Amino acid sequence: MKTAILDKNDLNIDNKEQVSELFRQLSPNKIQLDLEEILNEKNQITVAYCEDNNKIIGIALMCTYKVISGNKGWIEDVVVDSTSRGKGVGRKLINLLVQVGEEKELSEILLFTEDHRLAAINLYSSVGFKLKDSKIYCKKK
Repeated sequence: MKTAILDKNDLNIDNKEQVSELFRQLSPNKIQLDLEEILNEKNQITVAYCEDNNKIIGIALMCTYKVISGNKGWIEDVVVDSTSRGKGVGRKLINLLVQVGEEKELSEILLFTEDHRLAAINLYSSVGFKLKDSKIYCKKK
């Protein structure tokens, strides 16, 4: 099992389809953006992936940005293939993104998960994330 950062130069038809399959497990009713667009150098996104036997079994993305209160990261779209859950894949992905955050000297890394995703909540808590006293608001297009 290998975890790494997906680079635009690494993209091919197979890994694009494998990422799409994972995204459908996470959000079956959402339309996925093209990975080449996501990995555009102007888009501050890091895509961590976990591969086992040449198959991508997990992904997690982190955007980084600079605001007046500091350099920050936001983790989104964390998903592990349903057949690979419970094997530490999510932990490896989050730890890799935290390491990237340390290298980028982020002042904080934020993430969101829904209340019913207990396994994700337990994972995030176990690697040091704390519930922030705030509310998230959303305005959709």
